[in-house]
Order: sequence, then C-alpha cells, then structure tokens
Amino acid sequence: MKFSYVNPTTIHFGRGQISRITSSIPAGRKVLLAYGGGSIKKNGVYDQVSEALTGHEWLEFSGIEPNPTKETLDKAVDIVKREGIDFVLAVGGGSVIDGAKYIVAAALYDGDGWDIMTGAYKFDTAVDLGCVLTIPATGSESNSAAVITKAATQDKLSFMNRAVQPKFAVLDPDVMKTLPERQLVNGIVDAWVHICEQYLTLPHGAMVQDGYAEALLRNLLKLGREYEQRDSDAWREGLMFTANQALNGMIGAGVPQDWATHMIGHELTALYGVDHARSLAIVQPSLLRNQLSKKKAKLEQMGRNVFGLADSPDLAEKTVDAIEAFFHSLDVATQLTEHEGDKTRAIDAVVVQLEKHGMKALGEHRAVTLDESRKILEQAVA
Repeated sequence: MKFSYVNPTTIHFGRGQISRITSSIPAGRKVLLAYGGGSIKKNGVYDQVSEALTGHEWLEFSGIEPNPTKETLDKAVDIVKREGIDFVLAVGGGSVIDGAKYIVAAALYDGDGWDIMTGAYKFDTAVDLGCVLTIPATGSESNSAAVITKAATQDKLSFMNRAVQPKFAVLDPDVMKTLPERQLVNGIVDAWVHICEQYLTLPHGAMVQDGYAEALLRNLLKLGREYEQRDSDAWREGLMFTANQALNGMIGAGVPQDWATHMIGHELTALYGVDHARSLAIVQPSLLRNQLSKKKAKLEQMGRNVFGLADSPDLAEKTVDAIEAFFHSLDVATQLTEHEGDKTRAIDAVVVQLEKHGMKALGEHRAVTLDESRKILEQAVA
C-alpha cells in the first residue's frame, strides 16, 4: 500500500450552513450561480443562496439537466468568458456539480470543451468552484471527477482533474426535505455502488480502507431498512454524509479499484435515459456473478462483515443475492426494461458504445472484455 492523499474541499455540514457561502467566496469575486431545473426556487434554497451572495456581484445560469450535456454547459462557458466570471457556485446534485466542473475547466480553454472529455486538452488551472449540495448521492461535491454527455452523439465520458476540485461544499440536510422519494432511493443506491467499486476487488490488506468501506455499507443498509424514518433529521444527516464519504477519495486511496459497473451503466444512461443510480443497480449483480471467481474472497468478506452471513461454500453467491435483494427492497430494478423489448439490439448498442469509448478491458483485473460485457448484459437486460 503506497499513496498520497489530500482532500482540499472544506465541508460545511449541518442545518443553516448555506450562510457560510458569504465568507467562503473571497471578496471581489464575480460569481456565476449555476443550477438545474428550478426546484431550488421552490424549496427556499435559492433565497438562502441569494442572501448569502449579498455583497458579491453575481449572475445566474439555470437549466443544467440530469446527466448534464455539453450542449447546455457550453452556453454557461460562454457566459463565464464573456462576463469575466472568476468563481462558479454550483447549487444542486451531482449532475449540476459535474456540469460546473466542466464549465470551470472549459472557461479557460479556447478550443472545443469536449477535448476535456477525450483527454485532448490537458490543464492544471480552472476557474474556482464552490457548491451547495441538494441531492446526496454522487460525492461530486468533494472530489475531482465529473461525467458529461454529448447529446449529439450519445457519448457519455468522464474526466478527473484536481483543478476542478470544489474549494468548499455546503451540506445542509434540510434541503433534502422536499426531494422526491425516487431521488432519495437513488442516493442510497449510487453511494452503495461507489463504495463497492473501491471495495469489491481483491484482498489487499488495507485495514482502514476496508473497515471504513464496510462501515459505510452498513450505514446504507440501515438507512434502507429504516426508510420509513426518512423524514427525520438523523436519517437525512446519515445519508448526506455517508454519500459524501463514499467518494471523497479516502476508501479508494492506495487500493485496487473496479469501476466496470459504472462504465457499462453510463452507456445505459446515455442510450436509454436510465437514472444513473438505477443503471448501476441493473449492471452490478450481473457483473458480480460474471466475475464471481475473481471477486470471491472480497464477496465473502462483505457477506460476513456487511450482511452478517454465516460462512458457507456458497457465501459469495449469497452475498450477490443479498445485494440484489437490497436493491429490490428499495423497489429498484436489477434488469433493464427501457429498451422496448428488443434485447438483442440493446445489447449490441451498448457493446458498440463500449468499444467506441475504449472500454475493452474493464475492472481491477482488466478482465471485463467486450465479450464479458456482452455476457453481463445478457443477464442484465430483461
């Protein structure tokens, strides 16, 4: 185990912390407030943010969609360039924050912003970014990764760069009070798979990372089982901070990581509009069964330490069954149904996109080839 770890994002956690925006954005900065479809104007968040921005010169940009598109984000990039914006404040869930990361990077580039996604544009500076999290799920508020879609070609790619790491993030659990239930459930599932991508690999002896990952997974199991308590402060606080810790870099530091579930899931979202979290739930059980022999030891460890299962010759299989049952308990499907019944065409379409995007050898062992992805999809597509 060998790694360097730092997370420079300042977290302001708790009720009423939106007011911390005032002191978190340096005086004299010109701010672009970036948000999504306008729900923040209905739940009081916009008013709180506006009040906190008193004393700052600011403009706003709305309309960043779930699974943010280059086409929409480029409009915001033009505003940043034209108006001399030097601080972007993203208010929303992972999609808005991911979109803002693209904005702050592309704003200092004269070429096509999609070059960020393909790796053609290398950079080490970006416009400063802060955020107010409204939907706990992705952990994007305190990491340096983003996933962006190019609607014109149905390409969905990710990038990671320290330059776009948020300077601060406000996590106020009160903002969750008006979230639709679908988004709360998505948050549980998204955080769950984020943890698994860093944990369900192979034995490596990293006691802290494994132990912390298992604690976070048990948190999510408890939150799922106590879903009827979702209107309590404790439940909201638990989900918001667990989802944050799931992908802030700590449990993945110095250990092998997978991410094959995400790469295949991204294609389902791009092609069929499936919610990001639900695309992960569709792929993960089938992928784990496909890779069972390679992940057997960690699946057995998860079965014992997360689900409390007894040792048995088929413990790994029972652990995958338990994961799938957990998703089903949240009324989350584990097979794709959005493909209008044409299974063969759906599988072919996903495999074509995986090949196009260079996703030919995924997972910690690079063992999820295109052939294995096809086998996984055979099980994952209804």
